[in-house]
Amino acid sequence: MLNPRPRDHGRARITLVGLGAAGASLAWRLLDAGIPFEVVEAPAGAAERSPERTWSTWGAAGPGPFGHLVRASWPRVRVVGTDGATVTADLGGWRYRSLHSTDLDRAVRERLARAGVPVHERVLTGRPPVPAVDTRPVPVPTTGRTLLWQHFLGHRVRTARPAFDVRTATLMDFRTPQPAGGVAFGYVLPTSATEALVEYTEFSPGLLTPGQYAARLREYLQRSGIGTHEVLGVETGVIPMTDAAFPASEPGVLRWGAGAGSIRPSTGYSFSTLQRQADAIVARWPDLRLPPPHRRRHLLMDSLVLRGMAEGRLGARFFVDLFARNPVQRVLGFLDGTTSPAQDLALMATSPRADMLALALAHSLPRSRGPAA
Repeated sequence: MLNPRPRDHGRARITLVGLGAAGASLAWRLLDAGIPFEVVEAPAGAAERSPERTWSTWGAAGPGPFGHLVRASWPRVRVVGTDGATVTADLGGWRYRSLHSTDLDRAVRERLARAGVPVHERVLTGRPPVPAVDTRPVPVPTTGRTLLWQHFLGHRVRTARPAFDVRTATLMDFRTPQPAGGVAFGYVLPTSATEALVEYTEFSPGLLTPGQYAARLREYLQRSGIGTHEVLGVETGVIPMTDAAFPASEPGVLRWGAGAGSIRPSTGYSFSTLQRQADAIVARWPDLRLPPPHRRRHLLMDSLVLRGMAEGRLGARFFVDLFARNPVQRVLGFLDGTTSPAQDLALMATSPRADMLALALAHSLPRSRGPAA
């Protein structure tokens, strides 16, 4: 696609802070719209720089304007229970897709350079110049009822013999020791019969040591029969899963991204939400306001699920049953925030009723203590 010539709409040039998933997604659209802007991004190696990451999306179409950057896609997904029982679902016309942050970063920077958009590599402290869209993370608020962490170690591996079904993405393989107050699982995205991204992931109140992550991933690789392999790359991450409200934007500065609640509380997914929000930002330009990233009913359901995991009421069986008892598009649609009220009710009807009713009752009572963590 050719870059349109930037058009000055008679408005001040905006400052875009950060080129992670949120910043890069908005930068692409600002270029398409010809809206003048500049970028402030932390230099490579700085702690403030977004880490390299694989992002996943799903549905009938590609992730916003980035379909050409998709590294791999899968027509089937599967979930494996603690006992090894497997639920495999054919996505029909949908695909589960992944793209890598390095590919998006490179493509966006090439377009910025061709369009002559200034990119200032420095760590910005304090309030950015207005008007601005600020995608920097903020301290995770502790004002919610529940705070868990999604934390993981992933290895991109190459095996000595064929070990992967290249047509199937493993979303959750619970054949791992389960933590108290959360769940743990393997996540496998194969790109060939001998190469895949394999992650050990926890949703839990506390983090592990580097040695513990390595041991858990090694144990999962052995337990799942992947066998002898070499490590081609490493990914790590810590993502908040909270039902707390994030700080509001300030006049002239739209706070957006992970620091503004774009991450789905019950899953840690955000990339599809960011694409919808980036479209909305440009559509409303220059009004720097956005609707909430998630529907209120989905946030309520997320809050119940988070509390259920933290209290040990909802574990691996809960997630396996969701996929076993519902059409896969309904489950993935809920995780993506695109389901209708009727679909949400149908989904919740397959959940453990006694536990969900108890959680709903507890949620309706006034809080008498600090947030669970």
